Amino acid sequence: MISRITGLVTEKGSNYLVLDLGGLSYEVFIPACVMQGLDSALSPEGRISLLTYHYYQVEQAKSVPILIGFLSQVEKDFFEIFITVSGIGPRAALKALNKPISIIAKAIDEGDLVSLKSLPGIGEQRAKEIVAKLQNKVGKFGLIQDRNLEEKTAAKNISEEALDVLLQLEYKRNEALGMIKKVLQINSQVNTTEELLNLVYKQKRLVK
Repeated sequence: MISRITGLVTEKGSNYLVLDLGGLSYEVFIPACVMQGLDSALSPEGRISLLTYHYYQVEQAKSVPILIGFLSQVEKDFFEIFITVSGIGPRAALKALNKPISIIAKAIDEGDLVSLKSLPGIGEQRAKEIVAKLQNKVGKFGLIQDRNLEEKTAAKNISEEALDVLLQLEYKRNEALGMIKKVLQINSQVNTTEELLNLVYKQKRLVK
């Protein structure tokens, strides 16, 4: 059973990494809630160490080994308790856990079916089963300090969209990045791309 893997990241997909362990490469699937923190966990050379959940996916006439990676034992613990819910296997959990763990744990503890139904692949009945099985059992996971990950991701997406617009308007990339950075340093609570672009425009007028 593979419990930890350390290697050089040679490929990164939307939900997986390929790690080179010195001539031998492994594909490791990563939940979105973990993927958000990968960049800060990479070494300068692009190496990473992951705890792994190792299981075999049984298909017709074959059994396929699957690795799912985590940056901490707490993340792995939450995954393992999440898949104790009837009808939620490792593949379903991999898809469903697309929000910070503390947010999901809070929704479970509060019986927030609306939030749970917003997770990919989780419908009304499954959300009720999650609450029935896990409510009052996931409190410690609500303490994980990852509540700002969604905000950081949203800010990154807004910046990228604004950059695309400025590039289309024939600004040079470095100039566009500089304008965006300057605005965000002054206005950290920007919520939309349109708002960011308006502030860039106003800032540019002030400079003139």
